[in-house]
Amino acid sequence: MSDSVVARSAPAPATVSTLTLSTFVIGSMVGAGVFSLPGTFSAQTGVVGSLVAWAVAGTGMFMLALVFQRLAARRPELDAGVYSYARAGFGRYLGFLSAFGYWASACAGNVFYWVFIMSTVGAVVPAVAGGDTPVAVAVSSAGLWVFFLLVRRGTREAAAVNRIVSVAKVLPIVAFVFLCLFAFDPAVFAANISGPADLPLYDQVRGTLLVTVFAFIGVEGASAYSRHARRRRDVGRATVLGFVSVLAIFLSVTIVSFGILPRERIAALAQPSMAGVLAEVVGPWGAGFVGVSLIVAVLGAYLSWTLMAAEVLLVAARDGDLPPVFARTNDRDVPVGALTMSTLLVQVLLIVVLFSTNAFNVALSLTSAFALIPYVLTAGYGLRVALADARSAPSLRVAGAVVVAVCATGYTIFLLAAAGGQYLLLATLVLVPGSLLFALARRRNDERVFTPWEGVVFAVAGAAAIAAAVLLALGTITV
Repeated sequence: MSDSVVARSAPAPATVSTLTLSTFVIGSMVGAGVFSLPGTFSAQTGVVGSLVAWAVAGTGMFMLALVFQRLAARRPELDAGVYSYARAGFGRYLGFLSAFGYWASACAGNVFYWVFIMSTVGAVVPAVAGGDTPVAVAVSSAGLWVFFLLVRRGTREAAAVNRIVSVAKVLPIVAFVFLCLFAFDPAVFAANISGPADLPLYDQVRGTLLVTVFAFIGVEGASAYSRHARRRRDVGRATVLGFVSVLAIFLSVTIVSFGILPRERIAALAQPSMAGVLAEVVGPWGAGFVGVSLIVAVLGAYLSWTLMAAEVLLVAARDGDLPPVFARTNDRDVPVGALTMSTLLVQVLLIVVLFSTNAFNVALSLTSAFALIPYVLTAGYGLRVALADARSAPSLRVAGAVVVAVCATGYTIFLLAAAGGQYLLLATLVLVPGSLLFALARRRNDERVFTPWEGVVFAVAGAAAIAAAVLLALGTITV
């Protein structure tokens, strides 16, 4: 299979349907987290607090989903949304930071997926317990390269597998919800209406809000894969369809669990807590059923993130913001350059897990911060487009788009702040050195590296990276 460097005049990419695009949203959002929702929520709040938390988070992320939908319609020429929207709105360098950060986030998250799978299997196979043993890393590495070969075979083949896996992992969750409804006890549910008596509702909701936020990471799945859409309006439809489906899943899993066991007992269950809840309904086999479902869900999320991360790097390289190696594709339209680089990074991080658990934990902690940065930039660009439309052709519909974009921008900024300032500082330790790739690509094209504004951004990021290194050395920042 021959590889080639693809320019802007590349052949038309392989296309996929709206349903398949939706599975990228569902596949990237439904991972390990959904199986821990009952215990995580029960430890903080009851039915009322859970409903409020999902309403707040769901509304905020729905605003962002609508921004992705509108941008797909208003700027159909822009591919790999989180990168191209940041670039169009705030310049090439911020577009690069969005793409590189998104890629780093996906790779760090994929390492976590392999460790999580091995930890789950470790319950019955002690040799892989904890996910960080030599056997666990060897098995994870084998799986890593199997997925590499699968994706390399072709876009349509990988997308078809992703569609099947997305359905396969959602069906057990739906089965969990229906089984819990069958065994639902109104008296238990009523006793779980409120959370801890000594904790105000505001604090209960705040305690669960970050959980809901991180559960929604992946809403950009269809946008990241937009160059493969048959019609550009399919991207927006798939984003909204995927988001609404996942919100319904998360909300249902959380609420029905309150009708099975007292809140305190759910909170005390070992994670994944969904296993303990289902075991109460159907017996011990329920825990095994959830364990198998969890592995399928995590593998599906891994495949989705692998595809999306490679796509973002590919488009950035084609635009001249990354070296040409990332733009290599094969005759099946697979971005083998970006895919190979992603797989190699995950392989290196898997080996690091053997020697330094702390290094892995740092990468995992940065995953959310890296993912939220592109969200802020996308929402900001959506606001710029909406305001421009309001000035040129004011109408009630455009005014509504402005309101949506304002809400999405405010919400994503809040999330970024809530993720923790120390992780933003630590993120610069990856983004600043990675900027060398941007500089190499710009110099290769005989173009100026930074505009004056971008130079200021780089200087601020560089100062933050130095500060992060010093604070780490002093022990002021701990991870």
